Amino acid sequence: MSWEDLDDPTPPDVRGTAQQREDLAKLCLRVFGTEEGKKLLQWLQDMYVNVPIAVPGTDSSHAYYAEGCRNVVRDIMARINQARNL
Repeated sequence: MSWEDLDDPTPPDVRGTAQQREDLAKLCLRVFGTEEGKKLLQWLQDMYVNVPIAVPGTDSSHAYYAEGCRNVVRDIMARINQARNL
């Protein structure tokens, strides 16, 4: 997007956005639905989700980083669940 685009009164084309989200959800299910994908997703959960966010004595920035990692894994999991419900 540029400054010139802000002056354009026509809204951006968003017709394909829902389809792109659906396609991405289906892709996550295909990738993480395989036996190897399930193992990888479990490893991601063990490394980034099923661990403490804040550990006493560590810098607070570590908690922000850890929460960001968790959000990525949770987003993948949410997309898998979304694809299962399509």
